[in-house]
Amino acid sequence: MITAIEDYFAKGCGRCARFDTADCATRLWAGGLAALRALCREAGLDETLKWGHPCYAHAGRNVAIIGAFRADFRLTFFDAALLDDPAGLMERTGPNSTRPETIRFHSAEEVAARRAAVLALLAQGRDHAAQGRRAPRATVTPDWPDELRDTLAGDPVLAAAFHALTPGRQRSYLIQLAGARTAFTRRARLARWRDRILSGKGATER
Repeated sequence: MITAIEDYFAKGCGRCARFDTADCATRLWAGGLAALRALCREAGLDETLKWGHPCYAHAGRNVAIIGAFRADFRLTFFDAALLDDPAGLMERTGPNSTRPETIRFHSAEEVAARRAAVLALLAQGRDHAAQGRRAPRATVTPDWPDELRDTLAGDPVLAAAFHALTPGRQRSYLIQLAGARTAFTRRARLARWRDRILSGKGATER
């Protein structure tokens, strides 16, 4: 993973094999990312590098983070529930997101067209950070499937490791299991995840 923020815009985040190649998503959206970066700086936020991505903060609090994907590039807000979004720009990041928090872009021109609304959201985020306000936590956790209960009941070592996971990591497994259509698939995933759970990792952690 990269350690210098300029590397992100020149080469990528360093988290996959496309790093520093023409196929890297940061290369595909270079112009748009540069425009989005300029907006975040214009909003008076501190530019930092976190998790291999440009992150914009104020008063020691994260406000927003930039990401690039094959289909689009994005600005995702921390504490998005505090923000007033009259233009309706923010969308849910994925099916398991609890609230709209991400703005997707497909060109530098789209960034320019949304300039005023994005700057207003960034200003709100900066002000909330300055005042120390945080959004209330709102999580929707799927029910525990029978296959998980049965597996843990028959494997005390695995049960102890699972219960020792953070709530977020436990939830990551529940979400993955909820997406399985059959009991067979759920049992197969649990077997495949055993070592990962024992090592204290979440379902999507490497």
